[in-house]
Amino acid sequence: MENKKDEKLRRTFRSTLLLNGREKDALDLYCEKYKIRNKSKFMRETIMTEILKKFDEDYPTLFEFEKPNLFYTK
Repeated sequence: MENKKDEKLRRTFRSTLLLNGREKDALDLYCEKYKIRNKSKFMRETIMTEILKKFDEDYPTLFEFEKPNLFYTK
């Protein structure tokens, strides 16, 4: 059963993010300052944190009956 769970969490989809020179420099400086070695993990966690925070802020609403769950597929 553990293997099936691991398979659902496996990252198989790719997204590309483009930065301009100043954004790249800022990211590089931030990662250097805070000793972040894995930029991919850092950006993924930062993006997902913001998404989940926004979902939490938007819930509940008068017209939504189910809270979004990114880890459950119907």
